[in-house]
Amino acid sequence: MLPYSSLQEAETAVGRSLTAAETFWFNYTANMSDYILYCHNILFLFLIFTLVPLFYVLIELVFRDYVSAYKIQPKVKFSVYDNFRCYFDVMRMFILVVGPLQLVSYPSIKMIGVRTSLPLPSLMEIVSQLVVYFLIEDYTNYWIHRLLHCKWGYEKIHKVHHEYTAPIGFAAPYAHWVEVLILGIPSFLGPAMVPGHMITFWLWIALRQIEAIETHSGYDLPWTFTKYIPFYGGADYHDYHHYVGGQSQSNFASVFTYCDYIYGTDKVTIIIYFILVSFLAHHS
Repeated sequence: MLPYSSLQEAETAVGRSLTAAETFWFNYTANMSDYILYCHNILFLFLIFTLVPLFYVLIELVFRDYVSAYKIQPKVKFSVYDNFRCYFDVMRMFILVVGPLQLVSYPSIKMIGVRTSLPLPSLMEIVSQLVVYFLIEDYTNYWIHRLLHCKWGYEKIHKVHHEYTAPIGFAAPYAHWVEVLILGIPSFLGPAMVPGHMITFWLWIALRQIEAIETHSGYDLPWTFTKYIPFYGGADYHDYHHYVGGQSQSNFASVFTYCDYIYGTDKVTIIIYFILVSFLAHHS
């Protein structure tokens, strides 16, 4: 809740006139507790898990002849029923795990210093913090994901997510409840290390989930702007990881590919390695 009783008081505290965005923020949040603002995440996640994957279902139904050329595993077909069965499985996990976790995790957000006050962050501040969040999450997620592919981790936890060997958008958050909790840690580390404004936090949660849905969409669409992001993995990169399934020891990256390149777990490096080993064995 903002500690100002009027716009004039807020402008006096900030030391200048409020921008249009700051005036809107004041009017929207003046009488709203920080806890309620934080719980907006539940609504945002619900809308993202529902609407973003639905986009891929609709383009497959309406523009099938055009987008079929960009389907990564064209022989695998999912009906509308299959998609919505996955959606309801995800929503069950959302109601039982994700939602309650959001409701009880507010003290940690307060502790690390995510603020709701004025002034609002600049665009440069928001973008720079989001970049940091993505890099931190990507690095820590890489190692957790790689650990989940050990024999015990895969058989007990991670194989649930790999039930979709040809991923679909609705399956991005489809996972064992333990995995849902564990992978919340990398998402929290960035804001914990570089705390920012609640708006930045909202954007971070939203963009990370949208990215995950695109990566699991099953389509390598040519017009996505993410193709211009350096080291971005994308759907084609992650689809290979699902295609190989439990035997996969490559393409662990959640967003970027640099960890796979550095630690030798990208599929190109592995293929070259086995070719080299076979060549040396043949000529020894």
